[in-house]
Amino acid sequence: MASDVGFASLSNLDFSFQRYHYRYPCPVIHRNFTVELCSRAPIGISSIKRCKTVVPIRSQMREFRLFNSVELDRFLTSGDEEQISDGFFQAIEELERLTREPSDILEEMNNRLSDRELQLVLLYFSQDGRDSWCALEVFEWLKKENRVDKETMELMVSIMCGWVKKLIEGKHGVSEVVDLLVDMDCVGLKPDFSMVDKVISLYWEMEKKEQAILFVENVLKRGIAYSYDDGDGHNGGPTGYLAWKMMEEGSYRDAVKLVIRLRNAGLKPEIYSYLIALTALVKELNEFAKAFRKLKAFTRAGLVAKLNEENAGLIQNYQSDLLAEGTLLSSWVVEEGGNSLLGLVHEKLLAMYICAGRGLEAERHLWELKLMGKEVDRYFYDIVLAICASQGKSSAVSRLLTTLEATSSIRKKKTLSWLLRGYIKGRNFDDAARTITKMLESGLYPDYLDRMAVMQGLRKMIQQSGKLETYLMLF
Repeated sequence: MASDVGFASLSNLDFSFQRYHYRYPCPVIHRNFTVELCSRAPIGISSIKRCKTVVPIRSQMREFRLFNSVELDRFLTSGDEEQISDGFFQAIEELERLTREPSDILEEMNNRLSDRELQLVLLYFSQDGRDSWCALEVFEWLKKENRVDKETMELMVSIMCGWVKKLIEGKHGVSEVVDLLVDMDCVGLKPDFSMVDKVISLYWEMEKKEQAILFVENVLKRGIAYSYDDGDGHNGGPTGYLAWKMMEEGSYRDAVKLVIRLRNAGLKPEIYSYLIALTALVKELNEFAKAFRKLKAFTRAGLVAKLNEENAGLIQNYQSDLLAEGTLLSSWVVEEGGNSLLGLVHEKLLAMYICAGRGLEAERHLWELKLMGKEVDRYFYDIVLAICASQGKSSAVSRLLTTLEATSSIRKKKTLSWLLRGYIKGRNFDDAARTITKMLESGLYPDYLDRMAVMQGLRKMIQQSGKLETYLMLF
């Protein structure tokens, strides 16, 4: 990183003077600062002790290589070292003394410093033990003078990333990292990526997840600027990014809780974070449903005991809590995003109720999407049809089958097969037998396993009731 660049020779130039600012391990920002106000108080000469005369020793440049960093090789070659002017050393000396505003010093020496030398000034003050405030002041001056080219911008971004990383690696509070981002914004440093996301990623990669959450809270409290678009017109933000990081590693419920907790704390997560949380909810419901199916399979196989009433209640309550959270999040999306996001909300709720096995609720969102003119894949109609059939919701089944008439024979077979499996799952073998008859009359042949499942179910019914009518209907 650029912040690790060594300036061995300059460190040995024996600058002998008293400074107004003390030196701390970089980064050090020597000014009081708020998000609302980005001005710097002028430095009064009368309040600063006069410095002793400093005479740079140019001969040391020949004895030592000034920059022994791979990072600096991008900016300085061995041939360039010989071309460094006395103006560079004088600028360093004046800025170190800090008896005047950095902008005044640089303005006076503007014509004596090349672009390369100005980049080296940035790097000099980015070192550990140097005054990082000067680096920020130098960059701000460069921006005002329109002397920040692509190379200089990349250099300053690299320096800032190095500072941020050192703060996170060290025992520094989250507020210090936020302060640094505020300073970055105030001097006009605009990287082509989100520095907020970069910080969250660094905390996450270093297993400092609690600090990542505190960082996001601080960003929201202090109103740090964030600009990102996912390409679909959805503005991102720190809450959504952190929730996405949680979801990426499978912590779906934690992602949901994060968004809800921040909103309930009086902060304002971005609308996009609600959609991320809804996606996490769908994934959590899906994982929950798969786990519950496995549990039932183990129970049927006699591998685990049957759930008692208390445990069954806990499972039901957990699912109900997830659905309630989904309803809450969707209401926030509509409240803050308006009707433009209504289609996305219905899509998320449709997926949520499908995973939860709530047929009637899922059907309602299918029709909502249809009324909005949104095209919904036929696959979703089939799934909702099967759920409703398994739950004995005959009215819903009839409504959903009205969409079947205009489809091809292949599509009809798929839909009726889903309906048949729904009846089988709900152990409604009478309606399953009628569905088989309907398929055969239409020239459609049910799958062998489906036919056998219905036949076995009917045999059990005959053994229990002695009624043969439905069984004989198939022959």
